[in-house]
Amino acid sequence: MNAQHPGGIGATWELGARGPREWVMRVVTLLDSAIGELNRAEHPAKCTLIQAASLLRKQIGPHAAGAASDKRGHLLAWQARKVREYVDGHIAGPMPVTELCALIQRSEAHFSRSFKRTFGESPHAFVIQRRLELAAQYMLETDRCLSDIAVRCGFTDLAHLCKQFRQATGQTPAAWRRAHPALNNDSAGAPLAGDGVLMVEV
Repeated sequence: MNAQHPGGIGATWELGARGPREWVMRVVTLLDSAIGELNRAEHPAKCTLIQAASLLRKQIGPHAAGAASDKRGHLLAWQARKVREYVDGHIAGPMPVTELCALIQRSEAHFSRSFKRTFGESPHAFVIQRRLELAAQYMLETDRCLSDIAVRCGFTDLAHLCKQFRQATGQTPAAWRRAHPALNNDSAGAPLAGDGVLMVEV
């Protein structure tokens, strides 16, 4: 065994020189990394790793928060990707912050702070923005009526869409759609692409 191997078995020997709390936090970080690597598939070990990380966090209390983010307080890359993919995949339904916290096993307070540092806005504002972007894409690429688009994008009704859209763009959805007719005419009725979310002009 090579005790000098960076990040490998050698790193384990170095843990003996650290305090118990630092050792536990290091293990939590490793478990988080392993969970992130398993996120793309439902591996039988995933549940066990989550339980192990949870038990360790209870031992170190609030200090465990450091293992859930990078040194600047941002979400880890896999966490940000998982949250973004979940938002886009569930855009039409209700999305309370507690639901997003549960994705990466974080408290609401810590999650909200890390989320804002990562994405530059609150979870609620981020979800609204993604819904507006999707609504704009629907308006450009399909001939669906605005009330249908509103529901498909997670707004309670057309009035809710109009309010949020006007705040973001300074125009109603109908006026914005009329001002951007080219793509709409060329691809009316076309299916919406699964990726590519169009940015709303502000």
